[in-house]
Amino acid sequence: MDRNSFGRLCNLLKQPGSFKDGRYVIVEEQVAMFLSVLVHHKKNRVVRFDFWRSGQTISHYVHVVLKAILKLHVLLLVKPKPVTEDCSDSRWKWFKGCLGALDGTYINVLVPNIDKSRYRTRKGQISTNMLGVCDQNMKFVYALPGWEGSAADSRILRDALNRPHGLRVPRGNYYLVDSGYANSEGFLAPYRGVRYHLKEWGPTCSRPQNAEELFNLRHAKARNAIERAFGILKMRWGILRSTSYYPIEVQIRLMMACVLIENFIRTNMAVDPVEQQYDLLHQEIENTENEQEDFIDTIESSQAWIAERDALAHGMWQHYLRTIN
Repeated sequence: MDRNSFGRLCNLLKQPGSFKDGRYVIVEEQVAMFLSVLVHHKKNRVVRFDFWRSGQTISHYVHVVLKAILKLHVLLLVKPKPVTEDCSDSRWKWFKGCLGALDGTYINVLVPNIDKSRYRTRKGQISTNMLGVCDQNMKFVYALPGWEGSAADSRILRDALNRPHGLRVPRGNYYLVDSGYANSEGFLAPYRGVRYHLKEWGPTCSRPQNAEELFNLRHAKARNAIERAFGILKMRWGILRSTSYYPIEVQIRLMMACVLIENFIRTNMAVDPVEQQYDLLHQEIENTENEQEDFIDTIESSQAWIAERDALAHGMWQHYLRTIN
């Protein structure tokens, strides 16, 4: 982050009053130590030489800053706004009422040998499966790290919906999800057995041939927001790219801290060099086409929601035919 954002973060941490200068270490240095660990994944003995502090001091303030940042989750996690009728964004204007996108991502962790079988993914890595939910601007709405790598995405989502302070999806709104989730009320999935991923819609590929293909193309373009959010998150925070040596409970809190600070950076930095670098490495396909609320608490497939998807796809297809004729 730039200097202005760093200063704003320090001032934000000072506001509650519980986070203040230490006897010998001021707030700015405490935050700098913490960010150094997250961004570069430096060990305690490396950070102590960078800041000329004892290992005990480094360890103490890493946990102090971590606790202070987690207390700001109410401020840093955003509240999503549904897509409106007059939306001009070419990616999202087809999905009225959509709140954003969600998916899971694997993050390597260090766990005791007795727990490794539970955290082993289908690719053989020892990881945690973190659920992430973002809005149209790639700001995180909700994150749930800590589930074992062997856990299915749908199981984690079900747990997030049933937690007392978990994910809330008002009826009438929905999130875009991939085919690993059921096409159920509140979660709009693509058609299975139909080409979907953006790499399948390159310049040498044919244009959409029917309503299902057109729907999947536009669904993939919009849902790509969560893929980009995860990609930028891991590119910025080195501690998420390799196994951490902290206890698993601390590793989970550090993941959440990365998500919260990521939101802060996206809000306070107009130009993000990490995002620009990510876009250069992952070129996207942009022009393939010429008060009391009732919340959702299940993710079971339903015929009504399938009909809703069919109607939305048919409407897209009819509009598409009018534009090319």
